[in-house]
Amino acid sequence: MTTYQLEVIENTAKKDKPAQDQLPFGQTFTDHMYIMEYETEKGWHEPKIVPYGPISLDPAAMIFHYGQTVFEGMKAYRTEDGRVLLFRPEKNFERLNLSSERLSIPSIDEELALEHLKQLIKIEKDWVPKTPGTSLYIRPYIISTDANLAVGPSSTYKYMVILSPVGSYFPGGLQPVVIHVEDKFTRAVKGGTGMAKTAGNYSSGYQAQANAKKEGNADVLWLDGVEKRYIEEVGSMNIFFKIDGEIVTPELNGSILKGITRMSIIELLNSWGIPVTEKRIAIDELYEAYQAGKVEEAFGTGTAAVISPVGELNWQGKKMIINNHEIGELSQKLYDTITGIQTGKVEDTLDWTVEIN
Repeated sequence: MTTYQLEVIENTAKKDKPAQDQLPFGQTFTDHMYIMEYETEKGWHEPKIVPYGPISLDPAAMIFHYGQTVFEGMKAYRTEDGRVLLFRPEKNFERLNLSSERLSIPSIDEELALEHLKQLIKIEKDWVPKTPGTSLYIRPYIISTDANLAVGPSSTYKYMVILSPVGSYFPGGLQPVVIHVEDKFTRAVKGGTGMAKTAGNYSSGYQAQANAKKEGNADVLWLDGVEKRYIEEVGSMNIFFKIDGEIVTPELNGSILKGITRMSIIELLNSWGIPVTEKRIAIDELYEAYQAGKVEEAFGTGTAAVISPVGELNWQGKKMIINNHEIGELSQKLYDTITGIQTGKVEDTLDWTVEIN
């Protein structure tokens, strides 16, 4: 029988909070975390908020051997008047379940997950930083825990949430980056796990990213895994282009992650009367448009950065310098609007934020 009564075990050994100008991404964690267990016979049960600390797993736990895991990433923001806001958290839990379905992991109750997250953040409210550009990063994830080396889905899982105060993604300001167009390694293929947030999608990109950085690039632009022609994602973000006045982004094809920020950008632009075309975008056709002087802006979108402008693309020895390495007017407006909504500076007419009371 499923048991949803939330137990709270207070951490009596509270940590000192770090200086808000010294918050590297994902290295500092709050006093508490959330855990819920799954067993086939019981379903999800016994949710708890407990002191942050190590967990114990059998060396044969299936997560270590077959990578059956999914995760999400979202943030809590402090407004100028001291309120704490979440940005579209229901979409993150919806996507977590989509990822779980692809990885043969049992779904969680999305409404319950959001309610328990609110309670966790309420307990940790003092950890939400106040300095502009900072936030509380939220990492929900599920791991398979069966002690079993047989190849197949686990029958037991842990769902956990940990919290980390983080600094500004752009401490030096919003600066366009240089990107290498990757034509050797593949991030994902249609029918694979590219549409899911699962660990292997990220570690499989490390080698290509390291090679790109050795050549002075900040990250890589991934092409499709079949023809190595169609643009998919940039780093771990979705990608948008403004070409001859038209906003285009790769269509969701089964290998591209359904980004929450991507979705928000499209909805926001549509609310401004600016249509967005979701379609296949060929790298050679992009280069032709560049040569014709039609590529006006390019930017990645994701939870961590919101908007990451692209100032240059390097493809097969050719350079595409976009908007003279300067952030575009539309990119800046999108960044200011979404971060403004997230922090309560801009009116939330689209009902995207959830306040922690």
